[in-house]
Amino acid sequence: MEIFEHPIRSLHEKLKKREISSVELTRIFLERIRRVEPKISSFITVTEEKAISDAASADRMISCGDSNLLTGIPIALKDIFLTEGIRTTCGSRILGNFVPTYSATAYEKLCKKGGVLLGKLNQDEFAMGSSNETSAFGITRNPWDIDCIPGGSSGGSAAAVAACEAVASLGTDTGGSIRQPASHCGCVGLKPTYGRVSRYGVIAYASSLDQVGPLAGNVEDCAIMLGAISGYDPKDSTSVNFDVPDYLASLGRGVKGIKIGLPKEYYISGADPDVEKALESAIEVYKSLGASFVEISLPHTDYAVAAYYLIATAEASSNLARYDGVRFGHRSEEAESLVDMMTRSRSEGFGPEVKRRIMLGTYALSSGYYDAYYLKAQKVRTLIAQDFAAAFDKVDMMLAPVAPTPAFRIGEKTGDPMQMYLSDIFTIPVNLAGTCAISLPAGFTGYGLPLGIQLIGKPFDEENILNAAHAFEQATEWHLRKAVL
Repeated sequence: MEIFEHPIRSLHEKLKKREISSVELTRIFLERIRRVEPKISSFITVTEEKAISDAASADRMISCGDSNLLTGIPIALKDIFLTEGIRTTCGSRILGNFVPTYSATAYEKLCKKGGVLLGKLNQDEFAMGSSNETSAFGITRNPWDIDCIPGGSSGGSAAAVAACEAVASLGTDTGGSIRQPASHCGCVGLKPTYGRVSRYGVIAYASSLDQVGPLAGNVEDCAIMLGAISGYDPKDSTSVNFDVPDYLASLGRGVKGIKIGLPKEYYISGADPDVEKALESAIEVYKSLGASFVEISLPHTDYAVAAYYLIATAEASSNLARYDGVRFGHRSEEAESLVDMMTRSRSEGFGPEVKRRIMLGTYALSSGYYDAYYLKAQKVRTLIAQDFAAAFDKVDMMLAPVAPTPAFRIGEKTGDPMQMYLSDIFTIPVNLAGTCAISLPAGFTGYGLPLGIQLIGKPFDEENILNAAHAFEQATEWHLRKAVL
């Protein structure tokens, strides 16, 4: 096994025993990035000088006996997190040269742990996409098949982990943007409960849906990352002041006696046969480990995609109004008046998908249509949340597919927005309900693409879905396979 394939705990032991320094380890990862980036394009910005500086600081922490599991570990961030002094683009031309003056809370927490920042990762523009094809900085490719998409919007975050360009990464999940790319790239991705992780310093897409979460090569690494970034933040009004469990301590308890729900609306006819096979296999694994299964219903699932694309686009319309060329970001050089400058700046800076969603959201919020569209979507959202609450009265967690198909080919769905939007049909309801879910590797297609399953947990029950995911992982070997580049 190459050093860049090792998980966090193994690298921590090597750093602690001085078998390798963080600076040496970081240089290995930077060389790995140089070698595979021409094929994958996971990064928008590689922060080589800062990475070496962070690593040197981590080595000093280790020598003083002041280290933890993340000290000296090379990580990367989706380019939606503000990083003081480091360009932050959100995958958009309108922020092509934007350098923030402060950092996101989640990133600052990783810094305090001694994490080493390798760079900022590619994404769909303003996190609007399911394939990483809307980025203004080019398409990220799936490490398992470079002709296929890595998923989105956190496609760079998943691809970087799958290609061993970083040990772990952070992404954001508004409608599946951590779990879907994790599934397509064969890694683990966790969407925490809304309010578990601070959104302060995260560029907003849809503020009532966005949530920060980790992507990693295995469940334990995901638990380590989640523990580092979780917790109350007074700078975020939606942050919840709950104690953060010891996620590592929750692993290894097994799943004997756990009752898992199978939402009948998620097991639809006509699903990809490889996806169905992976799910059937996962159910058998859990049964062999002592878990039991119950069929449950989430009756308003059919309305989730429509409700999501009204609520999310309405919030996006409001959030993206600040990009007007006045205070920061791209400003048109050819404007003849203030209004013309704003119009041209937005027209030149935003890509087609972002413009589409702004127009949808503005229409939904407009006079005469608010009650018919946005208000009705919010009522449907309440019904979906009630579906989940009722189901969780009967089961401890749910097992479901992550996506209806494996990763599709680049360009396959760009001409049909509805087909692209339906890629998130199994992930969107979790965001509307505000609860937590984890995607983990569960098989491969006959042509070698990864397949994932998701465990959906009760609100603030991340420790139990992490434990159940860990039990599955220990009983299988899907997470051990690596993409060959």
